[in-house]
Amino acid sequence: MQLKRVVVTGMGALTPIGNNLEAYWEGLRTGKSGSAPITYFDTEKFKTKFACELKGYDPSDFFDRKEARKLDRFAQYALVSSDEAIADSGIDLDVVDKFRVGVIWGAGIGGLETFQNEVINYAEGDGTPRFNPFFIPKMIADIAPGNISIKHGFMGPNYTTVSACASSANAMIDALNYIRLGHCDVIVTGGSEAAVTIAGMGGFNAMHALSTRNESPETASRPFDATRDGFVLGEGGGALILEEYEHAKARGAKIYAEVLGGGLSSDAHHMTAPHPEGIGVIKVMENCLENAGLKPEDVDAINTHGTSTPLGDVAELKAISKVFGEHAKEININSTKSMTGHLLGAAGAIEAIASILAMEHSLVPPTINHSVVDEKIDPSLNLTLNKAQKREVKVAMSNTFGFGGHNACVLFKKLG
Repeated sequence: MQLKRVVVTGMGALTPIGNNLEAYWEGLRTGKSGSAPITYFDTEKFKTKFACELKGYDPSDFFDRKEARKLDRFAQYALVSSDEAIADSGIDLDVVDKFRVGVIWGAGIGGLETFQNEVINYAEGDGTPRFNPFFIPKMIADIAPGNISIKHGFMGPNYTTVSACASSANAMIDALNYIRLGHCDVIVTGGSEAAVTIAGMGGFNAMHALSTRNESPETASRPFDATRDGFVLGEGGGALILEEYEHAKARGAKIYAEVLGGGLSSDAHHMTAPHPEGIGVIKVMENCLENAGLKPEDVDAINTHGTSTPLGDVAELKAISKVFGEHAKEININSTKSMTGHLLGAAGAIEAIASILAMEHSLVPPTINHSVVDEKIDPSLNLTLNKAQKREVKVAMSNTFGFGGHNACVLFKKLG
């Protein structure tokens, strides 16, 4: 069976450094930090008092009051980013066969704020189970693609992938394969997350996963820096329209990139810590290259998982050196989490978009906030430190890893 080619024809972004695709690229290009003191709740007693919240996001700009009350923030972010991507793709919703349009979305946690608030309200009551009738449909992770399909009438495959921080990368790989195999013509894919909440911050702090650099939140996300002390929690959504190549060509669609392949693996090591030698990460990149039919020397840029944790950054770079050998020194390696923070289940989507935009603009966004060299990191690697670097990017790789040892890797190629 001949596999069909798959391309990206639309993108949408709602991020801590820009509330649409154009603003997101401007933030990436200029090395903007999205980290600032938390405004959503009182952080006086919290170890970490900052995060990468959305700036200037107002639900009333997109939803009427009644509709917004039925949607957790993670579902709102899904609808907003997917609407932008659908509009960007130029798909005629009156003409497209909606039975062959699917929605495969990623969310690591889903409606955490909804769950948190309902439980707090119950605990503060007299024991009578008074719950909002929208509690369950607001909270469940699959409601995001459900709402996207309901809004637009898409009747193809519809579900959410959950693999912690690899969730939206898993969603993209599933979408790629459904189109490759001929089951769909178009799939709306990506991810969203809204975990900057009392429970989210408290939970990640209890694990000692977050940076506590409260005196300088804007520089707290510092991947590959010797003084890194944990990740910065982010929120938002990213959406991509994946489309069968001939279908896109027939309607004269703008094509951003071809999705060449995806790789998956498991660390099978620890609930939260990466394997110190990066065995699972080595395998996921090898699997991705094989799936795409590429050699290591074909890759020009890698957007790393690069969360700014002491163990994770070193393990990933060791794995890159192992897979790419001498060619690793020729690759532009970066971590856009230095700017956006870690969007958990949405990370794979917004970082795939960053990789595609780097190809489109021949500019690799920087890894900001680097000041102290880590002696455990190979100094010959180009980590695109502090400033964007001009370079033609024909092939870009995006790495995403999740708690539980879930590894996902996606490869994109510039057409023409």
